[in-house]
Amino acid sequence: MNSRIYKSVHFDASHRLMHYHGKCAHLHGHRWRVEVWMEGRVDDATGILVDYNTIKSIIERFDHQTILNRDDPMVPCIGQFQPVITTSGDPTSELLAGMIADMLDAECRNSGVVARVAKIRVWESDTCFAEIRHEGR
Repeated sequence: MNSRIYKSVHFDASHRLMHYHGKCAHLHGHRWRVEVWMEGRVDDATGILVDYNTIKSIIERFDHQTILNRDDPMVPCIGQFQPVITTSGDPTSELLAGMIADMLDAECRNSGVVARVAKIRVWESDTCFAEIRHEGR
């Protein structure tokens, strides 16, 4: 049987956008919200598509972290005091949506779960989000 599930997770993290001209060029934090829709084949033995706690644990890797472009000169400075999550470009909500979707898809593949992210939204604030859809792929 195929199914679709939904999970919403919050995390707090700071970031900055090196290539942006405006307030977001400065290190600042957000209460991020990630909404994930996953679809695939329900496991016959458990009756579960993907464990909600698995989704939560992957997203919570970003909780209370600093997320920076790997080329940001702040990385080595902040890295002296705490770990820094680095990204291949500026850590926008669009980039984080793709990263988290890839992490969830990889976890499913590595666990033998036949499921993928159908849609993901990463909310940077109450009024703006980035969305990636992979429906019907």
